[in-house]
Amino acid sequence: MAELLASPGVAGWALQSADAPIGIALCRVTVDEAELLTIAVQRDQRRRGAGRALLAAVIAHARAAGARSLFLEVGDDNPAALALYGQTAFQPVGRRKAYYRRGDAPPADALVMRLTLTYGG
Repeated sequence: MAELLASPGVAGWALQSADAPIGIALCRVTVDEAELLTIAVQRDQRRRGAGRALLAAVIAHARAAGARSLFLEVGDDNPAALALYGQTAFQPVGRRKAYYRRGDAPPADALVMRLTLTYGG
């Protein structure tokens, strides 16, 4: 994680309560595009707004850094993440077949999604 954070254009956020970590997010901005590298929330902290807050921080950072679009990949078998991204106006723009390995289960496709960060064009 430290190596990734030291990479050019990478920024990270962490949410923590007084006694435990809640979640993290990492993104990379390159020229006029940004990519959400990861977002994760502790299982017992989900559905309390942490994911939305982390995603809002990533979007604000990407806009401030001059990105025109924010991309991400998400498993098509992850309804909670798909709902969050859909509510945030991400649109599917591609699919990577059998991208996520799921142990003994069949691999899941990744949906590539994009959020337009600029207005009026």
